[in-house]
Amino acid sequence: MLLAIDAGNTNIVFAVCDGGTIRAQFRAATRTTRTADEYAVWLAGLLNLHGLNLADLTEAIIGTVVPAALFDLRNLCRDYLRCEPLIIGTPGVALGIGVKADRPAAVGSDRLMNTVAAHDRYKGAVIVVDFGTATNFDIVSETGDYEGGVIAPGINLSVEALHRAAALLPRIAIARPQAVIGKDTVPAMQSGIYWGYVGLIEGLIARIKAEYGKPMTVVATGGLASLFHRQISAIDHVDADLTIRGLMLVHQRNAHRPRAFPLREPTD
Repeated sequence: MLLAIDAGNTNIVFAVCDGGTIRAQFRAATRTTRTADEYAVWLAGLLNLHGLNLADLTEAIIGTVVPAALFDLRNLCRDYLRCEPLIIGTPGVALGIGVKADRPAAVGSDRLMNTVAAHDRYKGAVIVVDFGTATNFDIVSETGDYEGGVIAPGINLSVEALHRAAALLPRIAIARPQAVIGKDTVPAMQSGIYWGYVGLIEGLIARIKAEYGKPMTVVATGGLASLFHRQISAIDHVDADLTIRGLMLVHQRNAHRPRAFPLREPTD
């Protein structure tokens, strides 16, 4: 089975994939100080709860937007899965898409994987709205190319910024308020965050469609997509596993690519 690892700025997702099926998914907070051994102990325990073990995982692929996390994630695969992981961004790794950006190497692996999966799963041009640490809007052409996008502050970042910058504003949970007009500080903040992001997403989708000039399908993914999509009629689909499915597809496309298994990298 394949271990697909999507390392983001907030969380790292570990997905156990069997053919085209995602058997299990686990999340860990992104901490660059965590070692390969710590990942292995944590992962082995969770696999056991699902009737699996590390020996069942024979292949791996890693996509990360946190370069400092790569060292120990790669050594997790080498030391405990006994395989050399495929790494998004490594020269020679075939994505099967074009990257029409001024600096293709600067496009995050998560955005590229969303592009790969969106083109495979949906017809025509696509806007992928990814609710992550940042709220990303990725533009996928009808031929499957990444054509740029929009990066807005993530919802949790905005909540934290309000709390840190204003002495009297507390840290709040993100929730859909009953009314737009808040009668106290917390409901007013919740309204500003929730309905403010609804407006941001609706407005950007409309502007992207107007600029692009062709019909586009809108797909939402990321941890908070399910909280917002019912209030945003412009969202056509919610696809929580889009990034992982992109990793699975890229692994399939590189199945015959030789990867030497080196000795363990030295540690400090």
